[in-house]
Amino acid sequence: MISKAQETVSSLYHKSAFNDKEKVRKMKHLEIELKTLLKKDEYNRLKDQFTGVTPVLQKNYYIDTPDFELREKKVAMRIRTFEDWAELTLKVPQSVGNMEYNQKLQLKDAENYLSNQELPQGPVLDELAQHGIQSKNWQVLGCLTTLRYEMQTAIGLMALDESQYFDITDYELELEVENHEQGKQDFQQFLEENQISYQKAPSKLVRFVKSMKNS
Repeated sequence: MISKAQETVSSLYHKSAFNDKEKVRKMKHLEIELKTLLKKDEYNRLKDQFTGVTPVLQKNYYIDTPDFELREKKVAMRIRTFEDWAELTLKVPQSVGNMEYNQKLQLKDAENYLSNQELPQGPVLDELAQHGIQSKNWQVLGCLTTLRYEMQTAIGLMALDESQYFDITDYELELEVENHEQGKQDFQQFLEENQISYQKAPSKLVRFVKSMKNS
């Protein structure tokens, strides 16, 4: 009997899971992710399973107020840029996962917002206001760059990341699922079958801020 995790490799599409412009997420959706940090050799082994996938370069610009009001309220905000478009995203923790609010941007507009440390009107600012955050004084904390290989698999949407920020390079495997409990089982089984040692993975923002404080 073949397990779901064993089916994963054979069910990977031998092409990028989505065209960049199709990867804009729904304006609002619940994101449930399982993830682990990886050693470099584990990353390289897993990369062999993504044959034919074209990696996508993402630049993640993290944004907060000068007094870290968003971090205090445990919400995260970023502008993520791609080759020819961008996206403003707000993540709000839930009992399981994060509620994610996305707002597509033209790349030139995103670059202007980052340069001027401003944010566009729209659903993200509207949601921040619901949480009592109405600042007009935003600060771009910096940029974390990720090279991502992404594919739909039998157990969920799998992303293999190599990220660089400050003088750090780290590696991470993420699995986005619809059912948290089933996803945990499938993810653990996948790690075991691929001889991957689980390492707790704080969010990229948390890793970035920790390194920022130490730099």
